Amino acid sequence: MSERAAEALINSVPETVQGAAAAPSFDEAFTLHHRAVFRAAYALVRDSGLAEDVTQEVFLKLYQHMGSIQNEEHVRPWLLRVAANTALNTIRGRSRSGARDEEFSVAAVVGSTPVGVEADYERRVEIEEARRALGEVREPMRSCLLLKQQGLSYREIAQALSINEANVGSLIARGRKEFMRVYGKIGGRR
Repeated sequence: MSERAAEALINSVPETVQGAAAAPSFDEAFTLHHRAVFRAAYALVRDSGLAEDVTQEVFLKLYQHMGSIQNEEHVRPWLLRVAANTALNTIRGRSRSGARDEEFSVAAVVGSTPVGVEADYERRVEIEEARRALGEVREPMRSCLLLKQQGLSYREIAQALSINEANVGSLIARGRKEFMRVYGKIGGRR
């Protein structure tokens, strides 16, 4: 190989690598990750209106920080971490002001159909018991459980929560055990 060909090859490698790992545009990131961010926010705030507000705030932060994200692999964990932090800050703010209420429960009752009233009531009671039990599980076990339920890998969970990847499996297992213990005490079925 000639010296000129070798130099051309060497000079082309960084451009190829850079192009392959380039960060996605804001529109691509929004399209790819909007649902996951909304579900993560909803899992923590348990109110679709608040989850929409948190999601909007997260994507506003993404828009403001688009230059700081180097490649596509870091976008989803970054978004989920920001969603978790923003949702937790929202919860803290609402609990400090004493404005926490159960509007989503009222909306569910108003929008439901009268078919199978007893079954619907039992389902709502079970869901509320599960939410209460999940609320009793300590962080970061609760966040690990929620993110795993949404289909994230251990690596993505570790990146989103800024924890060691080796600890994720044990946090999930301990979180499940704690959830079942608390859920059994509340009255849920095993």
